[in-house]
Amino acid sequence: MATPRCFVVSCAIASMAIHHAVFETAARAQTAAVTFDAGAEGWVGPSGSGGATTIPTTGGNPGANMRTIFNDFGITFSNSANAAFTGDYTTAASVKISIDIRVENLSFTGTQVSRPFLVELRDTTNPPAGYPWKSVWFLFGSVSLANSSAWRHFSVTFDPNSTTLPAGWGGYGAENAAGAPQLPAGVTFRDVLKGIDSMAFTTLQPGYFFGFTDHTMRIDNVSVTRVLPVIPADLNGDGAVNALDLAVLLSSWGACPPKGACAADLDGNGVIDARDLAALLSNWTV
Repeated sequence: MATPRCFVVSCAIASMAIHHAVFETAARAQTAAVTFDAGAEGWVGPSGSGGATTIPTTGGNPGANMRTIFNDFGITFSNSANAAFTGDYTTAASVKISIDIRVENLSFTGTQVSRPFLVELRDTTNPPAGYPWKSVWFLFGSVSLANSSAWRHFSVTFDPNSTTLPAGWGGYGAENAAGAPQLPAGVTFRDVLKGIDSMAFTTLQPGYFFGFTDHTMRIDNVSVTRVLPVIPADLNGDGAVNALDLAVLLSSWGACPPKGACAADLDGNGVIDARDLAALLSNWTV
């Protein structure tokens, strides 16, 4: 069968689509990372009478980093200004959150101590009565000068569409009969993840209280990776099935090459033909 001409979309669009196409069927991952080499990018640390947070250009993992010297019950690094770390997480099939941390001092009345370190995803829209937000949080573990004097990496991967709390996660916004923190009645893990207003890394674990503690800590390489669901016939991986994907299919018309990927062969029969065209059109989005 002869290869059809560019009769639906222009040859220019076809050329652009081919250039950007990812010729394999795979989940699409979108990663946002802050190394502090370009500044805070929305991240803030504690400041005020207890101390200050700065961004040194050296001492990170590597290079720039965010460093705080602060005396308080606990410390929190948060971001509510950078859309890459907030918003609707439920559009992803899975999410991975990562951070590097280093402890230079963590002492209470002059004695080195350990403190919990966790990530908290906060929804500040219409908070429950008596609470600043509702949230879900994951405890990475404890940090101290003894176990985190060198850079230490933490990460967690989770399904944002889970209606129950995944293993290791807790909720905040209400209390159970024993006084332990939990999500408000009728609110699920997915409900919170649908509208995140702030991501926070903190030593303040819900349900626990600590005395005034001296903190000297650094963070670096904060990232969130959202793995988006595979969309059938999205041949260029842009999250939609449209004219660009049609251009890829038409330009690949005919038998698949003997080696390499053949993403436009949607029915897997080794030939890109009318059946693949029909499959693409049936998944058309925009």
